Amino acid sequence: MNKLFHVGIDIGSTTVKVVALNENFEIVYSRYERHYADIKKKLQQMLHDAFLILNNSHLTVMITGSGGMNIAKNLGVSFIQELVASTKAIKTYYPETDVAIELGGEDAKITYFSDGIEQRMNGTCAGGTGSFIDQMASLLRVDAEGLNDLAKNYKVIYPIAARCGVFAKTDVQPLLNEGVAKEDIAVSVFQAVVIQTISGLACGRPIRGNVAFLGGPLYFLSELRKRFIDTLKLKEDQVIFPENSQLFVAIGAALSSLNENPVSFDALLNSLGNYESASNGETKRLERLFADEEEYGEFKSRHSISSVRKRELSTFEGECFLGIDAGSTTTKIALIDGEGTLLYTYYGSNEGSPLKSTIKALKELYRLMPQKARIAN
Repeated sequence: MNKLFHVGIDIGSTTVKVVALNENFEIVYSRYERHYADIKKKLQQMLHDAFLILNNSHLTVMITGSGGMNIAKNLGVSFIQELVASTKAIKTYYPETDVAIELGGEDAKITYFSDGIEQRMNGTCAGGTGSFIDQMASLLRVDAEGLNDLAKNYKVIYPIAARCGVFAKTDVQPLLNEGVAKEDIAVSVFQAVVIQTISGLACGRPIRGNVAFLGGPLYFLSELRKRFIDTLKLKEDQVIFPENSQLFVAIGAALSSLNENPVSFDALLNSLGNYESASNGETKRLERLFADEEEYGEFKSRHSISSVRKRELSTFEGECFLGIDAGSTTTKIALIDGEGTLLYTYYGSNEGSPLKSTIKALKELYRLMPQKARIAN
């Protein structure tokens, strides 16, 4: 007789999590991987890996996550809302929990267990979530793990808006321009996430007692956890950090699948193989810009008529005028003469340090300028 395993699949905005539990609710298989917008391919890879371990066993399956509903429908598998799945796992393994805080790729959640269950989740904005952290890390030319390493050596925390990535950039960019240490900016980003979660979801309701920290960002980023613990003033015995906290929603889905009809592993893999992407035939698209190649060619010809006048910098004599555009990710320089003729341009990544990249670009410009050329003012 084939063994029976309980499988939970959590398909999030950026990652796929798969967990298989045995009859004793012990994890016998688990994976956490980014899907890079190709959910079907990633899920197939993960389930094929599981097949090598579990063989053609029978499974009870339940799917959860922001990207899971359509797949569940097409595979004929039951779907459970992620907050409900997370609550199931917490109540099963950590019944002493008073509050659970979970951060995902594009969502944040708080669940209160005292005086009845109350669940809160952010809306459509990904501010203060894993994607926000990735975006801020890119400004410093590191990944999320690199941001965490930087934050370990901070000295000062600066206020940064986490409600929106655009607003946060307007706070981070001046700090970079002023030469503030990347370590301080890194920890300030984490603190911004903490403030956004507490103010945006708790909305004044105290977070007290035993607090569980769940989700990928809180599992992989130790300094983010520390900012939550310090801000909430939690004692060591009040912190609940499950060993597999990044998988807890998938674990909850697996636990919730116990009463589902078992299916063979082969049947599940075949159904997934026949599944077509949700975008096929369902996504509304705008009309294309050009009807054909001829229309595109006309467009290019029309716009190529207008062009900026240019001349060689090496032969220029007299006054010229310099413009510098220090953006959030790039540095641009343009040098013109008195009639607006373009003499020199520079465009390059600021590599997380606008001041250094501007100095580098100016040194290159001055190296190329002839002796009789002079920047006015």
